Amino acid sequence: MGNLSPLHITFAIYILGMVGIGFAAWRYTNSLDDYILGGRSLGSFVTAMSAGASDMSGWLLLGLPGALYASGVSESWIAIGLIIGAWCNWKYVAGPLRVYTERTHNALTLPEYFTHRFEDGSRLLRVFSALVILVFFAIYAASGIVAGARLFEAVFHVPYAQALWVGAAATILYTLVGGFLAVSWTDTVQASLMIFALVLTPVVVILSCGGVSASMAVIEQANPANVDFFKGTTFVGIVSLMAWGLGYFGQPHILARFMAADSIKSIPAARRIGMTWMVLCLFGAMAVGFFGIAYFTGHPDQAGMVKENPERVFISLSELLFNPWIAGVLLSAILAAIMSTLSCQLLVCSSALTEDFYKGFFRKDAGQKELVWVGRLTVLLVSLLAIWLASDPDSRVLGLVSYAWAGFGAAFGPVVLFSLGWKRMTRIGALAGMLVGAATVLIWKQGGWFGLYEIIPGSLFASLAIIGASLLGPPPSPAMLKTFDDVKDELRQAGG
Repeated sequence: MGNLSPLHITFAIYILGMVGIGFAAWRYTNSLDDYILGGRSLGSFVTAMSAGASDMSGWLLLGLPGALYASGVSESWIAIGLIIGAWCNWKYVAGPLRVYTERTHNALTLPEYFTHRFEDGSRLLRVFSALVILVFFAIYAASGIVAGARLFEAVFHVPYAQALWVGAAATILYTLVGGFLAVSWTDTVQASLMIFALVLTPVVVILSCGGVSASMAVIEQANPANVDFFKGTTFVGIVSLMAWGLGYFGQPHILARFMAADSIKSIPAARRIGMTWMVLCLFGAMAVGFFGIAYFTGHPDQAGMVKENPERVFISLSELLFNPWIAGVLLSAILAAIMSTLSCQLLVCSSALTEDFYKGFFRKDAGQKELVWVGRLTVLLVSLLAIWLASDPDSRVLGLVSYAWAGFGAAFGPVVLFSLGWKRMTRIGALAGMLVGAATVLIWKQGGWFGLYEIIPGSLFASLAIIGASLLGPPPSPAMLKTFDDVKDELRQAGG
């Protein structure tokens, strides 16, 4: 214990702070509505920061800077696609979904919204969508636990098996105890930490290299391809990278933030805050990797770890350029990015198990306290499953993460968009869209046709299935049509 470094201390303070927030949220969690959606009480700032933090995982501080460091600005297309997709999600989905979920029996989860929106007495929509959520998020959560373990392994030099539990324990604890409010409040702190790290670090890197002009000269001299947006790219490749933005419309953990806003009037301010945060963070992360080329070209003796693994560029620059106490705060931002996404994934899985299976099928008359405790138990069960999947970091199941984003985007995205915007859509159309979207992603990924990202054909075929099945089947009921019109009226009155 006598050898505690500033890094150990800052990490410990950060983790204890997150757990403390979890116990503070415990006091405000009295019903399943509180546990799953925070009682729909989030203001603009928390809604925006929580949506951003739950979206951006460790990829923001590890993968994206590493890609720019290794290949230059041609890797930027994915960030452009994400920004466009996120803005459209805030603009065209956030407000309508907030209103519609409240009008459809106060739906707390995406599967419950689909069930009530389309008057699905068979509950096929609820079962299938909940299963999609559980399968993909168990894998997603496992990847987050692996990322956290790798961080602890690299920074503290502990064995992987030990790092696995240390990295996951705090996130599991505050999610289990405080539910949605804990996740949202910690997300806000974590998002603030992430933007601090991603604004400060590139500025210091650029100054250490003699300014922007000097840095650009070194980067271009090292390899002219570093500053070519189209170097090594193809039209299909660029379209595929930008198509990542399509995934936003179907991500349950992000959509849950819209559903939890205190009112539709909070959405426009939340959109401005959230998009400003996102743009600054993405450009900051890209700048770390890009100007890292200049730093390590000028200091080749310090580039060993980054040459071995470009994804360490943010970690290495933090340790090399900053006081150990500041470096500890900056590296905590990586943990914040991992924890914020992992906690949201665990909570969405818990919501699906508690609301869509336990309450939906086994205990329709269960009391609120019972449901909250079932929610906590399911967080623990999903966490243990994710840790088990993550115990072998080379397991093939973790490779599925590469198209889990596409799976959610294609299975849920078109269904969400059409359900909010097309009056004629029916239950059969929703089910057809989900099945075709998910199946197309799985089949296209195996075929790898044309090098096209599977979310594009998945979303296209899902949309065609929704339209075709809805038009061929019986029309929506008068009650469904009235609810649709009521939602449109409310949005019109709110200026949404």
